[in-house]
Amino acid sequence: MDLLRSHLHKVRIPEPGSRIHKDECCVSFDTPRSEGGLYVDMTSFLGFGREHVAWNYEKSGNPVYLHIVQRRKPEPDDEADRPLKKPTLLAIGVEGGFTDQEPEYDEAFEIVILPEFTSLPFPSIDLPEKVRIAVDKVILAESADRKQQLASWVADKKKVSAHAMDLKQLDNGVIVPPTGWKCSKCDKTENLWLNLTDGMILCGRRLWDGSGGNNHAIEHYEQTKYPLAVKLGTITADLEAADVFSYPEDDSVEDPLLAQHLSHFGIDFSSLQKTEMTTAERELDHNTNYDWNRIQESGKDAELLYGPGYTGLVNLGNSYFEKQSLKAAFAIAPADPTLDLNMQMTKLAHGMLSGKYSVPNQEGQEGIHPRMFKTVIAAKHPEFSSMRQQDALDFFLHLIDQVDQANTGNHELNPFTGFKFIIEERLQCPSGKVSYNKRSDYILSLNIPLHEATNKEQLEAFHEKKAAMDLDGKEVSNEEIVRPRVPLEACLASFSGAEEVPEFYSTALNSKTTAIKTAGFKTFPDYLVLQMRKFVMEAGWVPKKLDVPDIIDISHMRSKGIQPGEELLPEGASGDNKAEPVHPVASEDIVSQLASMGFNYLHCQKAAISTSNTGVEEAMNWLLSHMDDPDINDPISKDSQAAEQTVDETSVQTLVSFGFQEDVARKALAASGGNIERATDWIFSHPEASSSVPTDSSTSNMEDDDAHIPDGSGRYKLMAFVSHMGTSTHCGHYVAHVLKDGRWVIFNDSKVAASVDLPKDMGYLYFFQRI
Repeated sequence: MDLLRSHLHKVRIPEPGSRIHKDECCVSFDTPRSEGGLYVDMTSFLGFGREHVAWNYEKSGNPVYLHIVQRRKPEPDDEADRPLKKPTLLAIGVEGGFTDQEPEYDEAFEIVILPEFTSLPFPSIDLPEKVRIAVDKVILAESADRKQQLASWVADKKKVSAHAMDLKQLDNGVIVPPTGWKCSKCDKTENLWLNLTDGMILCGRRLWDGSGGNNHAIEHYEQTKYPLAVKLGTITADLEAADVFSYPEDDSVEDPLLAQHLSHFGIDFSSLQKTEMTTAERELDHNTNYDWNRIQESGKDAELLYGPGYTGLVNLGNSYFEKQSLKAAFAIAPADPTLDLNMQMTKLAHGMLSGKYSVPNQEGQEGIHPRMFKTVIAAKHPEFSSMRQQDALDFFLHLIDQVDQANTGNHELNPFTGFKFIIEERLQCPSGKVSYNKRSDYILSLNIPLHEATNKEQLEAFHEKKAAMDLDGKEVSNEEIVRPRVPLEACLASFSGAEEVPEFYSTALNSKTTAIKTAGFKTFPDYLVLQMRKFVMEAGWVPKKLDVPDIIDISHMRSKGIQPGEELLPEGASGDNKAEPVHPVASEDIVSQLASMGFNYLHCQKAAISTSNTGVEEAMNWLLSHMDDPDINDPISKDSQAAEQTVDETSVQTLVSFGFQEDVARKALAASGGNIERATDWIFSHPEASSSVPTDSSTSNMEDDDAHIPDGSGRYKLMAFVSHMGTSTHCGHYVAHVLKDGRWVIFNDSKVAASVDLPKDMGYLYFFQRI
């Protein structure tokens, strides 16, 4: 006790804003449930595992710690057999939502004084009052990790519709029967919506995979502007659970007068039974029962794996380790290592590769929770700091950028140096003169050339069958869908093949013309990352399948640079003409494909123009994110086209940080609906957007800046791939497969197991290692 009193000046009483790390060690993934418990520094309120607390004492000199140990309570016999209650709300820890399903733990505390690990019991009336107050506040306080998690897990509560209270209902004599409903314009008998103004029963929207309705309900709104509809089959005595949708508000809403609005059409809601899922329940069902068994290898009797390199990551909603030890990273970290990227990257690598946290437990393995890493890496990014799911490619590029900034000039410590490569593009205009541009990148984004599919006969037969079933009002089951199979070699050939570049300004001709572009590798990286553009446009938006070999040789894709006899395009002649404003016209091909899906023709035109006719997928993504724009129905004019080019400054700066020029970044974002990933793709596919730079004038700078970029053989072996399941890369689920110790392993959140049925043909990102 005297020793503790001699250190009272080192004990701090937490204030309301203090960040208290009592859930996890700041340099490892030890928690109060780990074998040695967790030690909370009573000066800095940082947490440390048993192996690491002495490091903190050596570095800070802080001697007083609160030692927290949690041990699992045995479950009652009847608890293990009790079925889990199915959630009805997309929320966590609230009534009707997901339960944490956490077992209960006994918690014990003691005061520990370093360096001898002298312990004193807590609670105890013999402790100094300052210590008792400080420890009580630490125990009762919300931890820093918990505060971070409390970011909006609960889905937004439905708002009362602005159209509900004064909804106009026509006295047209329509009486809706209690059963036997059918769409008024087709034979659909499911996914039916009752318009609450005129009583029309119409089918819902067509979904990405061709299922759902035929868009008759939304088309009816576009023609009549009658705003509210309720989904038949969701109406029961519990009217709050009914699915009411507002078309002008483009959201599920609450209608306080729903009973009155239903009675207008003779509906006695008290006698109706629930026969369909609401929109929220369908979304929840996708979150709790992923319908992507192949990618997750569901139902396979897989051998669970444990040990170094087989550690799972606990889902959060949305080679540092070899270069330095944990202790070295902690020694050079700032006062708060929880906010240091280098420390948290090293901690994450240690957690995944050491095997310390990959041990069997009752649930398989506990895995690790990379919360501190997420907090640091997402600190300056509004999307990644939210609980919303993000595209894995967007995150990969953001991670590279953050690590690069943290290790400016220190390529030895930067693990992503091995991923970097240089692409050289050659442009030739009709004058015969050429220009060469170089750019560095970390990923190669590939289109899927459907015309190269190897199963064309099966595809044609499937389309004929689907067309016949559509006429009969029947739907094709998932098992019957035939997806195009495209060789990876065809995707690579599509990248390096000749491509026309319209509207290219030739400084030799002093006019715009069509140039021919080819591209190749100036350098081959140690690790090659291929991104397969997720969806290809077919009837029903059918995802592709790829034939991916274990070994690829892309040596033939090396760029040869300027050749003898070639003449470079002159620089800057009459370059002012490039600034001449051009008002694009919507591609009729893109517009017709979107319109065939049931979208408004004017909206389709705006989507095509706003994405510079880049493609149907880009236009579709723009359309889905701008459906509720107040001017979406305004006629297209030159002024409105100019207005739509306004871009978010944060996105501009993000692209600039990737190394693109600011004016090019603005053009790309304007053409891509503000989406950073699509803007990056746009830049790579529109080299004319940036000024042509002759090889001889740029080589020296490129060599000075990128002398560290690796190069070598163009032969690679497949070492990992990431698969995505869902209608968009911003929703759904990601699963990774990694080749380790000669066998393929599936990493599905905290589940790590030997792969049984490798879904190599369904990847989104492929990782190859140089042979």
